[in-house]
Amino acid sequence: MQKNSQVAAFILGGFLCLGLILLGNSIGQSLIQMKSMERTVTVKGLAEQEVKANIAIWPIRFTEVDNDLNSLYQTVQDKTDKVVLFLTKQGFTPDEISTSLPSIEDRQAQGYVDPNVKFRYAAKVTISLYTKRVELFLTSRKHLLDLAKDGIAISNQDYNSRTEFLFTELNRVKPEMVQAATQNARKVADKFAKDSNSTLGKIKKASQGQFSITDRDSNTPHIKKVRVVSTLTYYLGD
Repeated sequence: MQKNSQVAAFILGGFLCLGLILLGNSIGQSLIQMKSMERTVTVKGLAEQEVKANIAIWPIRFTEVDNDLNSLYQTVQDKTDKVVLFLTKQGFTPDEISTSLPSIEDRQAQGYVDPNVKFRYAAKVTISLYTKRVELFLTSRKHLLDLAKDGIAISNQDYNSRTEFLFTELNRVKPEMVQAATQNARKVADKFAKDSNSTLGKIKKASQGQFSITDRDSNTPHIKKVRVVSTLTYYLGD
């Protein structure tokens, strides 16, 4: 009886040892696989695209001076009408043109009168053009000399007189640019995997950077450069 018990205990012990060996081997394989999954490579993919601005904002500014306030108002009104007529002749609609009240400066009201200043009143006038017809605007701007012939000196030197070009159709180009950035990142990751004698696995993590829109250059601000950088992390295998 005692001998049978010893045999049974020996057999049970053998099974326990075998089970522990199999369990240890399974855990070891899992740890190896987990460690393998930790091998990753992080790469960046760049996508750039040139687009044309779809909105132009043109502030047309001029200044008039006079010693008689009523005469100044009349001159401002006449020249404002001429600017609006100029834009209308170019093909723009009243909805694209807006005028604001002139800013009148009384130089004597400042308490100090510069003896070199010949005129008491100065009026600053702004007529704004907001249009989606950018090509028409670029053509019309070439005819500014017509306004000079009417005695209207357009100011374009200060910052507030600069034409602004906008690109507001980012959603139209987003999908293809994100795809291009991802494909470029994949090419870099493939190259890294090949050089390190590894195989490229699935994406572990991906993040898309912010889109940036800048002028292509200072001479053609109506042409924009759209740019995005995507960051992707891939698993690597043997």
